[in-house]
Amino acid sequence: MTNPATHPDQQVFHEHRNLLFSVAYRLLGTAADAEDAVQDAWIKWSAADRSQVADPKAYLTRIVSNLALERLRSTRHKRETYVGPWLPEPILTGGDASEAVMDAESVSMAMLVVLETLSPLERAVFVLKEVFDFSHAEIAEAVERSEAAVRQAAHRAREHVRARRPRFAADRSRQREATERFFAATTGGDVNALLELLSPDVTLWTDGGGKVRQALRPVVGAATVAAWFAAIGTVTYQGIDPADMKAELAEINGGLGMVFSAPDRVIATVTFDFDTDGRIIALHNVANPDKLQAVADGTPYDMGTR
Repeated sequence: MTNPATHPDQQVFHEHRNLLFSVAYRLLGTAADAEDAVQDAWIKWSAADRSQVADPKAYLTRIVSNLALERLRSTRHKRETYVGPWLPEPILTGGDASEAVMDAESVSMAMLVVLETLSPLERAVFVLKEVFDFSHAEIAEAVERSEAAVRQAAHRAREHVRARRPRFAADRSRQREATERFFAATTGGDVNALLELLSPDVTLWTDGGGKVRQALRPVVGAATVAAWFAAIGTVTYQGIDPADMKAELAEINGGLGMVFSAPDRVIATVTFDFDTDGRIIALHNVANPDKLQAVADGTPYDMGTR
């Protein structure tokens, strides 16, 4: 009897599974929804007449894009009625994503936040074209639109992203060094060191989803943000005494970030966005417990685009 794990069709799907997750996560911004889309793609792949499939990779990518697009449309209302800022669900990433600058940038919190402001169609077209290098014709087939409509959506999305997300911040080694210094200053409660690292008009976005107490509006300005982080080691947070809270650096969404943990759970992540001088211009703090499962699981995702 054939072992199902070695069945050729299952092997083909398994070969492309990382890619399918990479597409779905960039379209949806949550690991849980992306995993569901990949699982649904497996069900469709299992039921399909695979003898008619000339290019399994393109076929599977088309299926998962379509499923993610449907899911994105249906979750839109939930995000619009969300308590406080809605941030993507952070994931741990492997070294590969951090080495490939384009891959890392396209999965960064800052980019995913910008993608959230696109329409579902624009988001799908932008991700498939700019990140995965699909042709307009391939995308048209994947999203079931005319090639002309796809070209229009691609143009709108590109302009929108360019206006909100200028390409190429400081080089990655400077970003890494600034993050390490921020970590040391936060854990040491050093306000002056924090102020040196922050842009004057830095913005802190916090997502507690109404489940834990967080700022419901962005916190703006270096002095306020520095005071917020310098106090972490001195105040009880979510019922956790500072002595029982652990902070550590981790690779999150293609860049170095911070994970805060209690003895029994992950309680928050912080990721950073930088200007060209290497100063921090935005911080994204996710504390909604529903969004921390992927980080708590501790398994890094391969977010490569090939």
